[in-house]
Amino acid sequence: MRSLSDNHIVRFGVAAIAIGVITTVYFRWIPVNPTTVGFTFLLAILVVSAAWGLRYAIFMAILATLAYNYFFLPPILRLTIADPQNWVALFAFLFTAIIASELSERARREAVTSHQRRHEVERLYSFSQLLLVNDNVFELLNAVPKYIADSFGVTDAAIYVDTRQETYYLNHESQAILPSQQLKAISGRGEPVLDRERRLCFMPLRMGVRSVGSIGLAACDLSRETLEAIGSLTAIAIERVHTVETLARTEATRESDRLRSVLLDSITHAFRTPITAIKASAETLLSEVELDKSVRKDLLIVINEESDRINRLVEEAAEVAQLDSRKLEFHFQPHSIQEAVDRAVQGSRPALQHHIIRIDIPEELPLIRMDLDRVSEILIQLLDNAGKYSPPGAPIRITAERRDGQVITSVADQGPGIDDMEQEMIFEKFYRGPNQRMFAQGTGMGLAIAKAIVELHGGKIGVTSQVDRGSVFYFSLPVA
Repeated sequence: MRSLSDNHIVRFGVAAIAIGVITTVYFRWIPVNPTTVGFTFLLAILVVSAAWGLRYAIFMAILATLAYNYFFLPPILRLTIADPQNWVALFAFLFTAIIASELSERARREAVTSHQRRHEVERLYSFSQLLLVNDNVFELLNAVPKYIADSFGVTDAAIYVDTRQETYYLNHESQAILPSQQLKAISGRGEPVLDRERRLCFMPLRMGVRSVGSIGLAACDLSRETLEAIGSLTAIAIERVHTVETLARTEATRESDRLRSVLLDSITHAFRTPITAIKASAETLLSEVELDKSVRKDLLIVINEESDRINRLVEEAAEVAQLDSRKLEFHFQPHSIQEAVDRAVQGSRPALQHHIIRIDIPEELPLIRMDLDRVSEILIQLLDNAGKYSPPGAPIRITAERRDGQVITSVADQGPGIDDMEQEMIFEKFYRGPNQRMFAQGTGMGLAIAKAIVELHGGKIGVTSQVDRGSVFYFSLPVA
């Protein structure tokens, strides 16, 4: 429902009342000369013209002319003029009022147009910002109709894209109002169709002179310039996302090739030591040299341990490949962190045989929704590292505590420590610091795998360390 100020009859009535009030005030209560009356009438006409437009100002100017003649020019209270000079004054007043009203109306129209343009520019800016949110073509195309509706107040919107031969709608009702065939035809012709009577707008999406699709809008009162800007912005956004996806695929392929090369090089290097040990032990056992029973047993132990080491290297390489391809499977169940610690200590027994293990885990800790095998694998990696880098006899401490809805598990050692520069880098694939290479062999995959597993559980992993004072590796897992 329109407000009273938008009703034409009400506006004409208010204009007439304003003339009546001015006339009454000056004729009955405040006697003034005709010039003052004329300027007051003129001021009122200008205000009405600026606020409501020219038609009301002209109506008001005619009423003011009649009132001016009847009440303020002699002979008073008669629609005649005795002095010919007053004819000039009367017509001068009428023409001045009309010309001033026209100028005021023009200024008002320009102000309204300027405001509309500014509002459209603001909405275009808002629309362009929304288009930058998505970096996926499918998500962008599904979101564009909603972005247009939210930014420009249309009731229905649709977008057709040539490369996909598909139309994306704001809702089901839009399909009947904005048929796909018409959108396809608009894209093919490359010319807009603006049906102002039905308030339907169809605009091609242009990239230069090339049309990449089209958009359709219902309840559309936007200017052609704004519609062209919407089409251009949408076309640019689609091309941008296509380019980003293409670059991402290219970069992913390049990174995959690099990782494959590094992985192969790292595994090849890591296999040399255990294979050499196995080869030497086997040759010794196969030789004709008489060996004591204890020596034979030691050689068989070397073969067994080095075979296990090779097996772990193969498993780590396979796990890295699965993590990169996001094919690693998880089986989440509620478990206590104590279960994972017990498994890890048992699995790391060879690396911990020369160390004292201290476990401090409260019994009242809540259960964690986790893959028990994967979390045990994290702890085995941290315990193996602690055993490798800590001097013989040094204690290794395992603790756990609840904090802010998470269980934080820590493994503290008394190894050489890690400097500040390396503390973030050690969780990257294949990274091994110069000090680590000197102390123990490895591939640099363990901590990267541990980080990926923790993050896939919704937690975080980190390290606190001081050079020559040891390190504390910790990871957090959300409470079930």
